[in-house]
Amino acid sequence: MFNSIRGIITEKHADFLYILSGGIEWDITVPATDMARLPPAGSEGRVFTWLYHRGDDPMRLFGFSDDKRRITFLELLKVAGIGPKGAIRIMGGIGQEEMEQALEDEDIGRLETVPGLGRKTAQKMILALKGRLTRLPEAPRTSYGELAEALIGMGYDRKAVIDALAKAEAALEPGMPEAERETTLFKQAIKYLSSGM
Repeated sequence: MFNSIRGIITEKHADFLYILSGGIEWDITVPATDMARLPPAGSEGRVFTWLYHRGDDPMRLFGFSDDKRRITFLELLKVAGIGPKGAIRIMGGIGQEEMEQALEDEDIGRLETVPGLGRKTAQKMILALKGRLTRLPEAPRTSYGELAEALIGMGYDRKAVIDALAKAEAALEPGMPEAERETTLFKQAIKYLSSGM
């Protein structure tokens, strides 16, 4: 089974993208909120995936910016009345933290503002998911800390920043002093980001 696909994101649209990997261009449905967190078209990216195949329905690949978002999607599928398309629409209309907070506060009003999410389904979500999403493991955090935040503050996409720093770190000479290491990482990451890697 697919866990993730890494490659060049060739096109990004409102709720799907194309990613070229190993000579195959994949068509992946992605929530709008996750789409905004993925690198721009033309850049390398990693998309966490889930393959839908049931009965006579056509196979469909769904994608997410990190594993926690994928787990959230799978938890939504456990709620009666929510299918894959509905889960994608819900996740595209509300961010992860805001969804978790609305569920914990039993804020039906906030959930009802999500496009396509009615009162009954919002109530079912609260009954099924309250306390569950907040216990999910956090998406892995970068060890680059302030460097990443500085680059993101300069307007670069978070995922692209992490990828650029990882690539820059892999090219570092072993035993480099910490101060020199950070400066080199920062400069090299900007080069990668400016060139689209």
